[in-house]
Formats: sequence, C-alpha cells, structure tokens
Amino acid sequence: RLYGLPLRMTMDNGSPWGDQTGVYTALEVWLMSQGIKVGHSRPYHPQTQGKLERFHRSLKREVLQGQLFIDLDDAQRAFDIWRDIYNQKRPHQALNMQVPATRYSSSSREYQEQPAAPEYDDGDVVRKVQVKGEIYWRNREYMVGKAFYGRSVAIRETTEDGIHDVYWSRHRIARIDLNLQVVTAGKKI
Repeated sequence: RLYGLPLRMTMDNGSPWGDQTGVYTALEVWLMSQGIKVGHSRPYHPQTQGKLERFHRSLKREVLQGQLFIDLDDAQRAFDIWRDIYNQKRPHQALNMQVPATRYSSSSREYQEQPAAPEYDDGDVVRKVQVKGEIYWRNREYMVGKAFYGRSVAIRETTEDGIHDVYWSRHRIARIDLNLQVVTAGKKI
C-alpha cells in the first residue's frame, strides 16, 4: 500500500515461498493476483540472490548476533534503527559508495485491495477449484493445486488432440491429457 507493487519477485524455494518444488503456494497465487511475476532461484543455489544473502549476513552480524530482545516491540525498535542506518547513512561499495536510498523510488503500480477476478474467453470451460485443489470436468476429478482453492480456472483446448490447458488468470497452471486421463500441474508445465 505504501510503496507500490514490484513488477517481479525472485525468491528461494523454502516456506512460504515454495514449499514443494513445482507446486504453487497460496502466497504465490496472491502475488500473481496483484500482477507480480513470481520467479524462484535454483534449489540449493544461494548465489542466485547474492545481494539478499549479503543483506542477511549484515543484519545478523549487526543487529541479531548476541542480542536478547525483551519482546517483539524491542526487536522492532532495533530493526527500525538499523534500517535507517543501512538505507540512509551507510555507503555501500556496490553502489559506488552511495546509500541505497539514492537508488530507490516507489513503484507507480498501486496495490489493489480487491484484485479483479480473472476474465475468461467465451470458449473456455470455467470450473471452481475445490478444497483439496481439485476441479471436476467430464465426470472426472483433476488436481490443479490447493493454492487455487475457491478460485475459478479456465480449461482450454490446445492444438494437440485430447490435450487441454488449465489457466488461472493468464497463468497456465495445469495440463489435462484426456487420452491418458492424467493431469500435470505446477510451475514446470
């Protein structure tokens, strides 16, 4: 609400960002509903997000190491003081000795309290995702992912005989093969 929305977020594969490889999480679906592209680093490859790892090392060394906080408010005060120093006062070598605040600007993309529901084409078959992450179509159950529970998805015919893609908004989340009566769901379709 305060700073606007990023275009994209890259995250690691641990909870809550990606509990299981290839499976969408509720947080990812919420981010995508805000129009944020979601990407993941390679598993067990922290170098993908080196600047974030470096940030965490500084935070741990300068604020957390050896500290005992009375309560959450005490910890928040320490974080607030350090955040001001880190962003406003301390120059960073990677920024030609400038402070991060000199490089930052808010996003013009506004947060949406109630993102619009996806709109689907007239030729799409629309189904609502049930509590276990399943949809029902042609007298069969197909699992598309629990993260989509309560949301409407569209089933679209492809150019391949018996193959249908399942979309949530503009994201393909599953593929149904009517010939084999199987569904492949997740991020790597």
